[in-house]
Amino acid sequence: MFRRGKRYQLVVDKRYRHVLVRQTPTLGKHLIGHSRSSTSLSHRKLVRNGEEKKSVIWIEGNIASGKTTCLEYFNKTSGIEVLTEPVSKWRNVQGCNLLGLMYQDPSRWGLTLQTYIQLTMLDRHVLPMSAPVRMLERSIYSAKYIFVENLYKSGKMPEVDFAVLSEWFEWIIKNIDIPVDLIVYLQTSPQTCYERLKQRCREEEKVIPLEYLESIHNLYEDWLIHHKSFEVPAPVLVIPADHDLKKMLHQYEENREKILMAHC
Repeated sequence: MFRRGKRYQLVVDKRYRHVLVRQTPTLGKHLIGHSRSSTSLSHRKLVRNGEEKKSVIWIEGNIASGKTTCLEYFNKTSGIEVLTEPVSKWRNVQGCNLLGLMYQDPSRWGLTLQTYIQLTMLDRHVLPMSAPVRMLERSIYSAKYIFVENLYKSGKMPEVDFAVLSEWFEWIIKNIDIPVDLIVYLQTSPQTCYERLKQRCREEEKVIPLEYLESIHNLYEDWLIHHKSFEVPAPVLVIPADHDLKKMLHQYEENREKILMAHC
């Protein structure tokens, strides 16, 4: 584990009550340190027993940034549990396609959809882990910090709706343990996402303009790169994702050890 000529620092992780040995700079040049303070030991959260030593990775990025491809690649590795966004649930709530309705009329359906997204993503986070490594497509954090924030800032969500969602989110992260060891950010230009989006022709996405992808991109950059908006709950590994499939698969292989050994 320890190599000559490398500098290491001891990091006390109060949340999991153990000491991490972290090489500096952490995980190479593309890793951005996180700013969130450790959870107080005196503050008891709802924690699943026996899962503290397992590794949880979030795959974050814009619409059509390549998250599905990334998850499919790592899903072929034994010992990895992959949880995708529960989009099928968002498309069928008692026969109603909330996702489609939100894109068509965000002012009317934004609160309804985002409330359900908050619930279904929380369900993903608290599921008992069935493997040493769990990879999730996005998180309850990006649901709030990116998509709810975008609805509000664009004037498509009333202040009272935003306040209700914000209070729920703050209660959740204060009272329920949402484990994460690493955030993998697939950094993609809005134009690339727009071209990919048109190629895959998903029904709900036909109404998404380039401007919407630009807004989502800027919110991701402010959160995970510039640290200008919200605290980041874990280290961030940035993977440039504008490339074709062959190049992206090569990058995933190059970063395999960094990703799968995130808890170390």
